[in-house]
Amino acid sequence: MTLPRPLAKRGDIDPFIAMDVMRNANERAAQGEDIIHMEVGQPATPAPKKVIAAARTALDGDRLGYTDALGLPVLRERIAEHYSARYGVSVAPARIVVTTGSSAGFVLAFLAILEMGARVALPSPGYPAYRHILQALGAHTVLLEAGRDSRWMPTSSHLETAVGEGGLDAFLIASPANPTGTMLIGDALGDLAAAAERLKLWFLSDEIYHGLDFAEPAQTALQHSQSAIVVNSFSKYYSMTGWRIGWIVVPEDMERPIERLAQNLYIAPPTLSQHAAVAAFDCHDELEAIKAGYAENRAILMDGLPGAGLSSFLPADGAFYLYADVSSLTNDSVSFADRMLAEAGVAVTPGVDFDAANGAHYIRLCYAGARTDMTNAVERIRAWLA
Repeated sequence: MTLPRPLAKRGDIDPFIAMDVMRNANERAAQGEDIIHMEVGQPATPAPKKVIAAARTALDGDRLGYTDALGLPVLRERIAEHYSARYGVSVAPARIVVTTGSSAGFVLAFLAILEMGARVALPSPGYPAYRHILQALGAHTVLLEAGRDSRWMPTSSHLETAVGEGGLDAFLIASPANPTGTMLIGDALGDLAAAAERLKLWFLSDEIYHGLDFAEPAQTALQHSQSAIVVNSFSKYYSMTGWRIGWIVVPEDMERPIERLAQNLYIAPPTLSQHAAVAAFDCHDELEAIKAGYAENRAILMDGLPGAGLSSFLPADGAFYLYADVSSLTNDSVSFADRMLAEAGVAVTPGVDFDAANGAHYIRLCYAGARTDMTNAVERIRAWLA
């Protein structure tokens, strides 16, 4: 088909390779192949029982029309209570914006604070959608290359260097991080918040893996800065990926601009998912049992993969990922992941999805699946690399 005019350049962004790998893995599974999925960061467990029960109740008793653009008041209040109970931080419900997953939260936040051509610092390696969304919105990304000395996490020195070299408008961090699983430990998050204030930068904190921490409890940026923009989601710890429900916490002066954007871009978040999400905060025991399963999966991989031929990982502080150094085996992580899928039946994501400069030497493995899958993956990789 001949198009009447050229397509907009906004769509000329890199693919989300993890999703491409999942598509290929699903196609193989549909053809009868036995595939172990370790490519996409989603829990193998369903939503908690009380969440599903709340959804059934809403289906029976609510007409499920539009809610307020910023979300159900009862859900916003429960999220505010969560910040008080978990972190000891007081957040007014008016500052909480319920979103269609964290993805919509990033779009709303970026649109609210960034002009065309803005410069935004991102961690590298890091979640690819950050830079892809920013590119589509006409912003420029500045990658902060961190290393072993800072646990692969940006520091205030990285920010100061970036400001001096070309200026910045904002920066974004995630702790626990995707793909590395590393965390900001001790005073590191507070140092970044102080740097943001000193350098007059917007500070965005991706906290969607909070709750999934194994090194020490994750801190929220709101413990250090009330002007920080926090993005979170029910997808990971709460095991609700497909429900597409998340939230952001914004400074008071952003409340109305964000509301106007949300009204026009999304009208409202999914109503059924909002009713269900209210119940998620009453599922602590079930969710902690799921987390304990992740810890067991993590141990299976960390104990078993070195003997299978994958022996070098970044510190697995949190989330549910191992970021494995495969430089002794390949300098092409895309080809390596393709062959692992085709020949071993194990789907993983090549590191180039997260780091264009050095990702050819890394792969990401998600350990949010079933325990038997973790054991079988170790054995398949062992046999494949033998």
